[in-house]
Amino acid sequence: MRGRLRAHRRGGGALECSFDRTIRRPPAMSTLDQLYAKAEERRTQGALNYAGALLPVEAFELLQLDPSARLVDVRTRAELDWVGRPLVGDGQYLHVEWTRYPGGVPNAEFVNELKAALPADTPILFLCRSAARSKLAAVASAHAGFTKAFDLLEGFEGGKDGEGHRKTVDGWCFRKLPWIGA
Repeated sequence: MRGRLRAHRRGGGALECSFDRTIRRPPAMSTLDQLYAKAEERRTQGALNYAGALLPVEAFELLQLDPSARLVDVRTRAELDWVGRPLVGDGQYLHVEWTRYPGGVPNAEFVNELKAALPADTPILFLCRSAARSKLAAVASAHAGFTKAFDLLEGFEGGKDGEGHRKTVDGWCFRKLPWIGA
């Protein structure tokens, strides 16, 4: 909230003050069209067979600008419990495991679970730990008829640093985007 304090003298010399409050929203860094264009540019450059790819900050911004967009977290339930998850708008978060824990067994029902939850034209941003499973999920979804399947680059925790730690190089958490959990 920003405002301006005004002071002026009334007829008898008394000082009168008023505060003009205006609430200003910071302008969005990008428009929705610019974000989709950036994702498309990455699709073309990388010869991706899904709608495109977005960096974490771009994905978060897209979710704020497009209430129909969904962030689909493809990590295991154990990862959510032990590590945490992104905090996004009401109804914009969905969890559909790509692999099952324990054992890393592929979720044979992944596409069916996605189809049961979302229409095929929903903008979907797939997220995993470090952007490996999310790419596979985007490919599978595109092959299943989802026309707006995007990979969320860098993942939730990002890559490892020199000491093998995550959340220190890149990713949703490193970029200081909202998240809850461990």
